[in-house]
Amino acid sequence: MAEDQTKKIAVIRCDIVSEACPGIGCFMAFNKRREYFKEYGSNTEMVAFFTCGGCSGRRVYRLLKSLEKFKVEVVHLSSCMQMENYPRCPHIEEIKQTVRNAGMELVEGTHH
Repeated sequence: MAEDQTKKIAVIRCDIVSEACPGIGCFMAFNKRREYFKEYGSNTEMVAFFTCGGCSGRRVYRLLKSLEKFKVEVVHLSSCMQMENYPRCPHIEEIKQTVRNAGMELVEGTHH
């Protein structure tokens, strides 16, 4: 399979939650193609997994720009950024818009 046929995805996670969560739920869901990753085939790679950089999501734009050269097509917002039992992300709408403005598909969720 040619490299350009591989679908490349990235996950953005909450900087605050990353202090307590190693990201294993996101990776296990991806590796087993469960939950928000169930539609991906074996030709999909998770090539980036990074935090927003803290409020106000200050790293997102810069990191998405750097991912363009790697042809990342889809960006998942981790479940921790959206669930009620985690600290509420006060900048979630701006982060979503930043992903859309970068021309990447946005998926809201990973493993919950």
